[in-house]
Amino acid sequence: MPGLLRVIASRAAPSLRGNIITQRANLYTGPPKEKIGALETAIGLGMFSLAILGPSGWILAHLEDYKKKD
Repeated sequence: MPGLLRVIASRAAPSLRGNIITQRANLYTGPPKEKIGALETAIGLGMFSLAILGPSGWILAHLEDYKKKD
């Protein structure tokens, strides 16, 4: 039985794989198309900081509530 499964798998595998698709990275080394202003940079950094530090700050601020056993 294992031999039969091996034969079936060897014949079905190439048709199941299909064509191999090669991926290429899109890298551009030229200057940026649009300049990013100071306000946009500050907003972006602020949002990233809030997303990273916000949950940990919430947990630390409510640590005593989590310690209580109800």
